[in-house]
Amino acid sequence: MVYSSKEIRKKRAKLNRTDALHIMLIPAVVFTFIFYYLPLFGIVMAFQNFKPLLGFTKSEWVGFEQFRYIFTIPSFWIACRNTFIIAFFKIILNIIVPLTLSLLLNELIGNKFKRFVQTIIFIPYFFSWAILGGMVIEIFSYDGAINNLIAALGGEPIAFLISNAWFRPIIIASDVWKNIGYNTVLFLAAITNIDPTLYEAAVVDGAGRFKQLTKITLPSIASMIVLLTILGLGGILNAGFEQIFIMYNPIVEKTVDIIDTFVYRLGIVSTQYSAAAAAGLFKSVVSMVFVGASYWLAYKTTEYRVF
Repeated sequence: MVYSSKEIRKKRAKLNRTDALHIMLIPAVVFTFIFYYLPLFGIVMAFQNFKPLLGFTKSEWVGFEQFRYIFTIPSFWIACRNTFIIAFFKIILNIIVPLTLSLLLNELIGNKFKRFVQTIIFIPYFFSWAILGGMVIEIFSYDGAINNLIAALGGEPIAFLISNAWFRPIIIASDVWKNIGYNTVLFLAAITNIDPTLYEAAVVDGAGRFKQLTKITLPSIASMIVLLTILGLGGILNAGFEQIFIMYNPIVEKTVDIIDTFVYRLGIVSTQYSAAAAAGLFKSVVSMVFVGASYWLAYKTTEYRVF
């Protein structure tokens, strides 16, 4: 395509107006390149028998041998199963619970109480898992607040933190507790952008609160629900390494051990760097497939595009 001199001058003028914005982007681009793109060269470890003293260039090339090795490890498949289960429930509950709460808050008339509730539920989002994990451990420990309440009601204390039946739900629930405030604000922002005249017309037509909810509110924020679901599916194999690494113990390993903790033990603890790289690459490829599939499904069902 050939541009006229007038069009070229317009494009140059537009570019000049955004010079400052492009300059501001430079640190972010450099940071992303150094910490996200440059380390991608390490993928080659997954196809080598990597030795740190030999480096990438001199380590023996073994092809897909490392993948065959990790696929024969029983604990790898246990980690995959746990990752899918934990991530699935985190994704579902991190949509349903904040959505329900945002719809309830939207029905409140008093703005002061609404802002108070939003502030309280948002606070955990700003704390790291190093802090929240310690709080959860203290609350659910054998002599913690929950067991003290159970004892006060005449029940027997439960060893939550070493119970395979209880520990996984605690992991999922604590993650929802941490993120509920952030997702609630997103849904509330989407709800406030709905045209008020739609509700006025619905009232004139005799629609009650439930009809307004199902016919106006939910369809109007469907794009936000789809977006958060797509982003969640993209990280379906990210079941929360920091959270689980801080909170778990060997007794409950069979129910909360995920791919990330498996890679940590394999690479850092056992120094099997190539096998750990292969497991990490397998996780990344599967995540990419889920991102593509969820994006395609969202477009086919709702004609919603992220890009």
